[in-house]
Amino acid sequence: MDVSGDLDVSRRGVLAGGAVTAALTVSPPAGAQPVRQQPAPSLAKVTMTVNGRRRDLEVDTRTTLLDVLREHLRLTGTKKGCDHGQCGACTVMVEGRRINSCLSLAVMHQGDRITTIEGLGTPGDLHPMQAAFIKHDGYQCGYCTPGQICSAVSVIDEIRAGIPSHATADLTARPQITNEEMRERMSGNICRCGAYSNILEAMGEVAGAKA
Repeated sequence: MDVSGDLDVSRRGVLAGGAVTAALTVSPPAGAQPVRQQPAPSLAKVTMTVNGRRRDLEVDTRTTLLDVLREHLRLTGTKKGCDHGQCGACTVMVEGRRINSCLSLAVMHQGDRITTIEGLGTPGDLHPMQAAFIKHDGYQCGYCTPGQICSAVSVIDEIRAGIPSHATADLTARPQITNEEMRERMSGNICRCGAYSNILEAMGEVAGAKA
């Protein structure tokens, strides 16, 4: 039997069939809601002093302080680790107090003084904590080190100011600079290389205590 006539499909027929199929595929079903366009980003102006220098910025209101420091100001010493406030790699000091910059929006810091690792010291003029970390080998891969150092500086200041911690036995007495106090206060900074004992030695030297 000659079936060649049945199999003779014209090019025009194939194209027409394809067009119908495509139309059925992309056409939304009856009653479907149209896809809503994402709203344009909301921008806000914010002024902050970073490492002693005034910075005037216009940023998306959803931008974190961490991303402003790294992406807008190119201060890449502050590291992005977990991005959930659990590792401490993004620690910076705001008005002298340490915070996780990944959990804080930039627009929350209008007028604030912010210090990053770049603002603590320079290669030719190291901060005492930076010098102590080098002396005691308080780092290995170095990724967490900026956050560790910023936290360490703030921890010593907290203890000297008499601010208690969960490890402080007597809340009516001034806390002492001990391994227990420093370990408790530094617990939010994770070192996956395990240089914790060296970090404590560095902190103890700067604090004038025996670690």
